[in-house]
Amino acid sequence: MSTVVVATVVPLPGQREALVAAFEKAIPLVHAERGCERYALHESADKLVMIERWADDEAIQGHLHGAAFQELHAALEGKIEGDLQVMVLAPHPAGTDEQGTV
Repeated sequence: MSTVVVATVVPLPGQREALVAAFEKAIPLVHAERGCERYALHESADKLVMIERWADDEAIQGHLHGAAFQELHAALEGKIEGDLQVMVLAPHPAGTDEQGTV
């Protein structure tokens, strides 16, 4: 079963546009990685949230050691409040197959 990852950053003042540009640059590269099922940027007033779905742990490890993530991680330096916050989640399907999982 797929693994869901939620990564959240809080942009420092004046850095939001640079962060969005860095994520937008990374997205097509990550979509091409083995095992990437979802890699989608979401926004709130004060946060940027990447919601990801990976085929397996091997795919996540490949992503973390891949060029796209390394470049993105470097682009975040000095532009976010605190650290990148990451949650790795195991799905708990409920309801319909389509609506009960991300």
